[in-house]
Amino acid sequence: MKRKLIGAIGVAGMMIGVAACGGSGGSGGSKASGGDAGNTITVWLMSGSNPPNWTKQITAAYEKKYPGKKVKIAVQQWDGIQQKLTTALSESTPPDVIEVGNTQTPYYAATGGLKDLSKDKAALGGADWLPAMAKSSVYDGKQIAVPWYAASRVVVYNKKIWADAGIKSTPKTQDELFTDLGKIQAKGTKDALYLPGRDWYAFDGMLLDAGADLVKKDGDTYKGNLDTPQAAQAMALYKKLNSYGTAPKDKDEATPQQSDVFAKGDVGAFIGLGWEAAGAISKNPKLKDQVGFFALPGKTADKTAAVFLGGSNLAISQGTKNPKGAMNFLKMAMSDKFEGALAKEGGIVPNKASLNSNLAGNAFGTVSAAAAANGGTTPLIPEWGNVENAPNPITTLYMTGVLQGQSPSAAAKKADAEMDKRLSQK
Repeated sequence: MKRKLIGAIGVAGMMIGVAACGGSGGSGGSKASGGDAGNTITVWLMSGSNPPNWTKQITAAYEKKYPGKKVKIAVQQWDGIQQKLTTALSESTPPDVIEVGNTQTPYYAATGGLKDLSKDKAALGGADWLPAMAKSSVYDGKQIAVPWYAASRVVVYNKKIWADAGIKSTPKTQDELFTDLGKIQAKGTKDALYLPGRDWYAFDGMLLDAGADLVKKDGDTYKGNLDTPQAAQAMALYKKLNSYGTAPKDKDEATPQQSDVFAKGDVGAFIGLGWEAAGAISKNPKLKDQVGFFALPGKTADKTAAVFLGGSNLAISQGTKNPKGAMNFLKMAMSDKFEGALAKEGGIVPNKASLNSNLAGNAFGTVSAAAAANGGTTPLIPEWGNVENAPNPITTLYMTGVLQGQSPSAAAKKADAEMDKRLSQK
């Protein structure tokens, strides 16, 4: 899975790759290249995750604080990264510090490739990490990574279309949202909300909000668990939201790219990330002052709906030849100074609520951070990646199945059977 988000939503902003993604090698070269035990540490970061000013500043700060020591930041691509990083971690000179997707972290931890950081948690600021972000950095009771950044999907809307429908404020409950979308349709907008039938991460937020557990433990293995009232409740909400537009029931948000659809200027809203809003503005500059953001409302006004929290963690390779240097870099990257700078330049959700002030003036980042307080992830088990490998049975068999007329239970049974096969793969 591959996702990106854009930081500063003016039109300018940096592109940041959000975790739990697959990828392939970037400028790090064709073989693993770790730091030596002497003067250089190698840091593998994913394409888009390291804003240029942040990269320049942290490199300079590290080399100033530790005279004679060097940092080599090697940028990797998401496509094929799981195989590339798995190979690198097994070699004698792995990269010292690595970025890993939050939902990929259990996989790498299970291979034994990540260093146990439990004794360093306090020094890394762990007492103040957002619980939803911190959860993905723990495996088998051990702190095997640290939460670096996150992002959550929000409702991206066209202010003019909403105002023309007589809507004066953003909805605070789901019933208000349904009413508003109905008003927009009544004014002749076919796509009051453009929501494709296989927008998996938008749907996962709804599953989280309904309290659905995607897997259940069965002895030593996990089984699919979509055939439940909670999952059916989430799917009913998704189906209703899909009905407020013409988006295809058998395609995801990238087919066609929903930001391109929104760029035409005749779509009321979609559920997405900041980079998608910026992409729409770049294609249609007239939208620059018309794009707004709000968190998907909950059933009541006191709490927004739960969201899937995509993001990345930082970890130290178990086989690093320079554990001290790697830890020194990790402490610097996780410091309030550089975590705050990453949020400010990249527009991402920082790992501490106290650092959200760095998002001031960033419309998407501010809303995304607020929504993230009620965030969660997919199941944090090593086998989960097998489930999301294309074709994802949750989207192809369950979501599209229900949207095309199957009962939630019938579609869930088909999806669960396929999930069972994939969850049994090691």
